[in-house]
This record gives sequence, C-alpha cells and structure tokens, in this order.
Amino acid sequence: MSVLMTLRVSGDAKAIEAFDQDRLKTISDRARTHGATKHHFYGSDSEVLVIDEWPDEASFQAFFDASPDIKELMDSAGVTSQPSIEFWRPLDTQDAID
Repeated sequence: MSVLMTLRVSGDAKAIEAFDQDRLKTISDRARTHGATKHHFYGSDSEVLVIDEWPDEASFQAFFDASPDIKELMDSAGVTSQPSIEFWRPLDTQDAID
C-alpha cells in the first residue's frame, strides 16, 4: 500500500516557481526512478508544502539521500530550517472521493 509523504518548510514559494525548470525536471525524473507516482508543490506567503505518493517510506528516503540538489532548491527558497517530513497511510473508510 502506498504512502503520502508531506514535506513542509518555511520559505519563498515564488522562488520555487522561479527555480530552473530543467533542474526541477531532473529531480522529478530521479523521484520516478525511485518509485514516486505523484508529486506536487504548494505554497503560501511563507511556506512551501510538497505532497508526494510513494510505494513506501524507504523508497522516498533512498531518493532523498540520492538528491543533494534538493538542498540547492531549498537554499534558493530561503529555507534555513530542517524540513518537517511526515508519512501518511490511507485509512480504510467508505467516504473517499477519487
């Protein structure tokens, strides 16, 4: 069963949008090779939120460990703190909207 990964940091969402798109594609292509099936950035005035879907936590961790360029992306967005990373499993309920 897949997991959602959320990564949340204080930073400049506009800087993420302005980051070199070819480099972002390189990172997302690497994520796919490690098993990511979904990836989205979201932003507010002061925070950036990443929501991914992965087969499991270990797949995400292998990708993250193999991606030093993520630090460059975070640096460009003014991130100075460690990201808050959480993993979420789907709950077995009957009210899902897919």
